[in-house]
Amino acid sequence: MKFSTYKIKKSGIITYGSVREEDGKITLSDIGRAKGGDLREWIEEGAMDELKGIAATAAHIYNEEDIEYMVPIQSAEKIVCIGVNYAKRNAEYKDNSEAPKYPSVFLRYLDSFTGHNENMIRPPESDKLDYEGEIVIIIGKGGRRIPKENALDHIAGLTLMNEGTLRDWVRHAKFNVTQGKNFDKSGIIGPWMMTADEVEDYTNLSIQTRVNGEVRQNDNTSNLMFPFDYIISYLSTFMTLKPGDMISTGTPNGAGARFEPPKYLVPGDIVEVEAAGIGILRNGVQDEIL
Repeated sequence: MKFSTYKIKKSGIITYGSVREEDGKITLSDIGRAKGGDLREWIEEGAMDELKGIAATAAHIYNEEDIEYMVPIQSAEKIVCIGVNYAKRNAEYKDNSEAPKYPSVFLRYLDSFTGHNENMIRPPESDKLDYEGEIVIIIGKGGRRIPKENALDHIAGLTLMNEGTLRDWVRHAKFNVTQGKNFDKSGIIGPWMMTADEVEDYTNLSIQTRVNGEVRQNDNTSNLMFPFDYIISYLSTFMTLKPGDMISTGTPNGAGARFEPPKYLVPGDIVEVEAAGIGILRNGVQDEIL
């Protein structure tokens, strides 16, 4: 089942509900106003089965044109990102380096993202805004030092990310990428959360990124250097993972910076990330209005 967090355009109220896709049309229920809280609270209480039961009989009263999508988990404590995780992506750097022993990790903040069908923002400080299509784990059951063999049981569901990056700003310092990864609304998460019971095999999920209809990234999680179970176990070694935390699992090769010349995003571009049966995460691009 799929659940979305959204704002009702007419009233400005933020709520959540189940998503139904039929005959190319998407409709949404409104569970939040009746039940309160947010999606993270259902995850935290271990009550997703109850939520799915409510959703099964809930009326779908909104069409996409009635709402604005938001990041599915609005109260996530952590957004953790894994860098250079697909094998071809590592080779893309052409530095003759061996495969890494451990994953590269950095953090992003909720303010650096906006929702599906919204525009990612290119700031005046840089014209090197790049796309990165990624599959995102949403943690269900939290924990510390989670064994790898149990790690997949800690997943509540999946969503998608366009992990927008300002390429020159990730090199403002010697050892970190934080600046270039956290400009306000430079990335997108959504369009919704697909619950874990809909995933048959985490090691065989296809992912594709298109810019203006042109396929730029195309890979499969079978090619991850650090698969989902390892990532969860590794991260939980040094941090306590909590319900609703989001973990972006890495982007395939084909980011705009790797072309000659680079193909950075410009206003008017349309980026689509499609993966894992979740759906299509779509966004436009616009310059920041000062």
